[in-house]
Amino acid sequence: MMKLNTKFQLKLTFKKTFLFYLLTIIVVFSSCENQKDSDMTQEQLLAMAKDIHNRVITLDTHCDIDVNNFTDSVNYTQDLRSQVTLPKMNKGGLDVAWFVVYTGQDSLTETGYQNAYDNAMSKFDAIKRLVTEIAPNEIELAVTSEDVKRIHASGKKVAMIGIENGYPIGLDINNVKKFHDLGGRYMSLAHNGHSQLSDSNTGEKDDVWLHNGLSDFGKKVIAEMNKWGIMIDISHPSKEAIRQMITLSKAPVIASHSSARALNDHSRNLDDEQLFWIKDNGGVVQTVAFKTYVNQRKQNLYNDKISGIRDAVIDSLNIRWYSWPEFSELDSNAQNKFLKNRNMVMALVDDKVKSMTDFPPQVNVSDFVDHIDYMVDKIGLKHVGISSDFDGGGGVDGWNDASETFNVTLELVKRGYTESDISQLWSGNLLRVLDDVELIAKNLQAQ
Repeated sequence: MMKLNTKFQLKLTFKKTFLFYLLTIIVVFSSCENQKDSDMTQEQLLAMAKDIHNRVITLDTHCDIDVNNFTDSVNYTQDLRSQVTLPKMNKGGLDVAWFVVYTGQDSLTETGYQNAYDNAMSKFDAIKRLVTEIAPNEIELAVTSEDVKRIHASGKKVAMIGIENGYPIGLDINNVKKFHDLGGRYMSLAHNGHSQLSDSNTGEKDDVWLHNGLSDFGKKVIAEMNKWGIMIDISHPSKEAIRQMITLSKAPVIASHSSARALNDHSRNLDDEQLFWIKDNGGVVQTVAFKTYVNQRKQNLYNDKISGIRDAVIDSLNIRWYSWPEFSELDSNAQNKFLKNRNMVMALVDDKVKSMTDFPPQVNVSDFVDHIDYMVDKIGLKHVGISSDFDGGGGVDGWNDASETFNVTLELVKRGYTESDISQLWSGNLLRVLDDVELIAKNLQAQ
């Protein structure tokens, strides 16, 4: 019996010694790896970031469009002044662009609803022309995550469709399914101004509300969106409307283009309470690279300095300029015209500023990724994504159009995000929600 105990003790001692040395080797190896990462040259870091960027699927959930850029003679195969084109997507490695069927808010009348519906249909038609007539060999429409992966593997770019403002639905709930059948896979229920479906965040300015959240019809639209598999987009509606949407929805929601209010107190951003609602709901916040939503104080300092230069450019071009509150009051045609002119003016201003010194810094990619960091820390990596709001006022220094998309990945790599993390942020989280919404829709349809 004594010999057995001694033998057992010898085995135990050997195992402990072996495990100790194994643990020591792992710790030393890990330390070496960490040391190696910290000692990387800029060239090595850049090369690693490029490799990651090429391997992950990069997806931007919010790119506005102008139907005038979807014609035989003027279209996305050309390097237009717009922030998103196929050449820019190719240069920057942006794989998936959600093109937005956006309609500005107008009167809640039969005429208003008809005009809004016509505007929405013109944008659905423009996107369809791009993928079926203008550039079918370069870009294809996706409606599921499997479509995204298949199209990306083929070497093509991917188009998806989001709907910004449910106003074009009018009072016909059948339009929800119609918009789904046309390819729409997310929809917000309001924009700047209260719609027939939902109050807007803009009500914070004067504390005037139309529905105190959602209208009765808006609540029915939420159920219909769940049934047909359209993600509910909470960017733009009021806080109370968002609370009601999340309470009513049987599926996870998204914020297609919003950032963290704790870092920048703007009504378009989400406060911590809202962030936790989205986490508990299983949804995702697509952090938006919109300067005044990222860092309004910094942008105001820059704007104050640049306003004189911009005004001189505007005068020389004889262009009518609008503030964002004035912009929200324009009809859709006037808004599209202004956005086109704005992009042209700001490009000329940027060229002038580059040759000047002692200019206040612009809101940049680092400021933008600060919001990603904050929300990842607050609600977890799997609830955070990326968006630009390109051609709708979005863009920051370093990610001012699709050609600069790589710079976002580079900043994430610099901050220690792994390839798996970056893949989730760029597309994995959003596509997970899309899958969940689709599955829930199938179950609801079967009932």
